[in-house]
Amino acid sequence: MEKYTFNELCTLVELPIRTVRFYIQKNLVSPPEGSRKGAYYTQKHLEELLAIRKWQRAGLSLERIRELLFDGTTEPGQMPPPRGRRPGDLEVWSKLFVKEGVEIHLEPKMAGMSPEQVREFCRKVMALADELSGGSNEN
Repeated sequence: MEKYTFNELCTLVELPIRTVRFYIQKNLVSPPEGSRKGAYYTQKHLEELLAIRKWQRAGLSLERIRELLFDGTTEPGQMPPPRGRRPGDLEVWSKLFVKEGVEIHLEPKMAGMSPEQVREFCRKVMALADELSGGSNEN
C-alpha cells in the first residue's frame, strides 16, 4: 500500500496545504492513518481529494459534495447525479436573446455545462439562427 506524507498528498492533488487541512477539519476527507509523526495518507485520501477537486470545478458546493461523499452511492471518480431542487435553493439562469420572438433560457449548472460550453452553445445557436433566417440576423 502506497503511503504519503501530508505535503506529498497536497502536491499530488495540486491543492494548497490550507485547503486540504480545511477539508480534513470539515470531515470532507478522512483523517490520516496513524497519529502524530507516524501519520500518513493512502490512496483513499488521494481519491477523496481528487473527487472533491473535480466536483468543485464542476460547480458543486461543499455542502453538496459532503452529501455525495456520505450517501455512499457515488464513486469518488464519477460525476454525481444532479440533486433535485429544494425550497430555498438559488439558481442563476442565463437568457440568450437570439432575435425577436426567440429566446433561450439556460441554467448551466443544471445542464451540466461549463462556462466554455455555454459560450460555445450560444455561438452555435446564433450561427444556426442566422443560417435559418438567411443571414439576416444582427449580432
